[in-house]
Amino acid sequence: MSEMKVALTVAGSDSCGGAGIQADLKTFGALGVYGMSVITAVTAQNTTGVVSVRELDVEIIRDQIDCLFEDIEIDAVKIGMVSSIEIIDVIGERLRAHRARNIVVDPVMVSKSGCHLLRPESRQELVEVLFPMAEVVTPNLFEAGVITGMQIENLEQMEEAAARIHELGAKNVVVKGGHLTGDAVDVLYDGEHFRHLRGRRIDTKNTHGTGCTFSSAIAAYLATGYPVVEAVRRAKEYITGAIEHSFRLGHGVGPTDHFYLYRKEAIGRG
Repeated sequence: MSEMKVALTVAGSDSCGGAGIQADLKTFGALGVYGMSVITAVTAQNTTGVVSVRELDVEIIRDQIDCLFEDIEIDAVKIGMVSSIEIIDVIGERLRAHRARNIVVDPVMVSKSGCHLLRPESRQELVEVLFPMAEVVTPNLFEAGVITGMQIENLEQMEEAAARIHELGAKNVVVKGGHLTGDAVDVLYDGEHFRHLRGRRIDTKNTHGTGCTFSSAIAAYLATGYPVVEAVRRAKEYITGAIEHSFRLGHGVGPTDHFYLYRKEAIGRG
């Protein structure tokens, strides 16, 4: 029996389960990786939006990180919602101290309902502290625009944004094109080559947690041992299928189906 790989998510909790820590752990489990968590904040939210946010204090965030790394070998780390300068600094400090590897940073800034999950004054700290530690950074078009100061409306501008973000220290950058019209094309840049990852666009409003799920899928595949390009390609396939099998829940934006592969297998066995 092969050794179980381990991935850690450092992110906020989503009470309705479609994004954040909950989405990350579901993704890790669905892709055969043992998932662990460091919770940075608790949100009260449902499918219609975020009601309130409470950050955890830096001491408990530090202790969560330290106790895990002191006991368990961790193969990959996904970083999601980190709202304050103090939280960003303690995460960066402790991950460096523990020589964390295969770090994927999803620069979560605003929820789909418009709630700011990263304080504006913390954006520069996120870039300066966490991007240089990252194997992969996964901004969407809005986030890439904020980071670079660009307005991004086409593939050429996505490439330029990816190159600029790479210059900020990230080894690999994936600019996600889900908000453009036409095919859902993501741009992957490693400092030398641009790769266009195309996926079919699915007509659904139920896309809650897609960014969290995509980035945690990349971390899961890196933990398993895939090189970056293959990890991103497989994560793209996984999130496309999860969106295709998304479902209605509540009165707002429903979640993707993290376990669609198992449901397909179960139907096939039935």
